[in-house]
Amino acid sequence: MADPGIPEGLAVETVYVVEISYTADAPQKRPAVRLEHLTRIGRLMAEGVLVDAGGFLDFSAALFIVRAGSESEAIEIVRDDVYLRSGVWQDDARARAFGLVRRA
Repeated sequence: MADPGIPEGLAVETVYVVEISYTADAPQKRPAVRLEHLTRIGRLMAEGVLVDAGGFLDFSAALFIVRAGSESEAIEIVRDDVYLRSGVWQDDARARAFGLVRRA
């Protein structure tokens, strides 16, 4: 049965928004591992795990919209990245459930 509060043709999907901070020396460390990082991002998008991703241009933090079963699962998906292992990101990822409006 359709939800009367959602217009026809739209759906609301529960996803997780994950934010993780860059380290102070991220601009220097990032170039060496950026190809590996972006290759993984592309794979996760192709698999449907990652809806969208990007980093603030001031190197304060990166944001991810992740399909996962819980906040902790979403955080682990983001943490399993070369940027964390190589010191581009701080280990401070946090997630919140988010209602993503999309076409049905």
